[in-house]
Amino acid sequence: MKNRLLQLEISENDLNEIERTAVEDVAEQFGKAKSASEPDPSKVSEHIFAPTTIVEEAGERTPAAKEKIVMVDAALFAIREIMEDFPEAVLYGQDVGRRLGGVFREAATLGEQFGDHRVFNTAIQEAYIIGSTAGMSATGVKPIVEVQFADYIFPGINQLYTEVAKSCFLSDGKFPVQTVIRVPIGAYGGGGPYHSGSIETLLLSIKGIKIAYPSNAADMKGLMKAAFFDPNPVIMLEHKGLYWSKVPGTEDAKRAEPSREYILPLGKGNIVLKAGEKKIKSGESCCVITYGMGVYWTKNAAKKFPGQIEIIDLQTLFPLDEELVFSTVKKNGKCLVLTEEQQTNSFAEALAGRISKECFQFLDTPVEVLGALNLPAVPMNIALENAMLPNAEKVSEVLENLLNY
Repeated sequence: MKNRLLQLEISENDLNEIERTAVEDVAEQFGKAKSASEPDPSKVSEHIFAPTTIVEEAGERTPAAKEKIVMVDAALFAIREIMEDFPEAVLYGQDVGRRLGGVFREAATLGEQFGDHRVFNTAIQEAYIIGSTAGMSATGVKPIVEVQFADYIFPGINQLYTEVAKSCFLSDGKFPVQTVIRVPIGAYGGGGPYHSGSIETLLLSIKGIKIAYPSNAADMKGLMKAAFFDPNPVIMLEHKGLYWSKVPGTEDAKRAEPSREYILPLGKGNIVLKAGEKKIKSGESCCVITYGMGVYWTKNAAKKFPGQIEIIDLQTLFPLDEELVFSTVKKNGKCLVLTEEQQTNSFAEALAGRISKECFQFLDTPVEVLGALNLPAVPMNIALENAMLPNAEKVSEVLENLLNY
């Protein structure tokens, strides 16, 4: 290197001075490291996340004059408002630019409105899409990126786990990576083994990231805003079967568009259906803890059991609203944890174990779990896809067993 620089007519005196100052700087830093006190073990759990200011729901959730919108539009409108208000926000990923606007039209018109320098396509390279957010964040840019399907995130897991998730903790809170990673997820309509996967358990095993999973348009917009304002990496899991409410029984995913100021903090669950007080007191009720498409399977199943079913929509998988979950289970005494993921060794089973430990003396029956069949992939054939996944009928059967225990 030195010889090459000399060939380029860099003076030897200048190079010697660079070497000298480098050696001195390293020696000084090494001396400080040797003389530094040992870290305090009681503080080992600090700086997993940078603190966020978004802790309360704010803004108008259901404006009277607003028409209902589909979930994909709620995300689009949220990002449009963010990019209008924050020039440092950028959006990039595969096919999100002008020509297509996303495979689900989730970025439609954004390229035209904000230009190619703020909304642009990338190569088919998820490691770059996710890994680049660390560098973007370090320079003050606020990236919103998209992994086109949940199944495609695997090439980016190394960057997500090794760099993005660990940065805040390893830098003692100095360098959190502020990014929103959008991931269309879930199965419907014969998407097949490479476009239909559920990956929440994998993501939840990575410490240092937050994970939201909205089930309706209002939650989508409010959680997207909260994710953007959070100084940490946030993954938005967006069920593509709910984007347009085309799946029978999901019409309620459409909601009136919340106000521009609406924000829904991460870590707050919601009771979407309450059981009747008489049924609760007589021991004839059951609660279902779920999220995403599971909310609609349960709402349709609950029609068979008037007043007996209480449904919790988690909305955020991490941080998790354990207070709401545990209090609801204790009140009802019977619990089903419902997921679209393959059931064995899933997040749902882990949550069921925590519920069993925390609520043991309040339970009338063991906590039940229902998920997809434990297959390596979602089949492309629609009949086989349906056979693999939970649905309202399967949920009804489990609820009936719990209520008749």
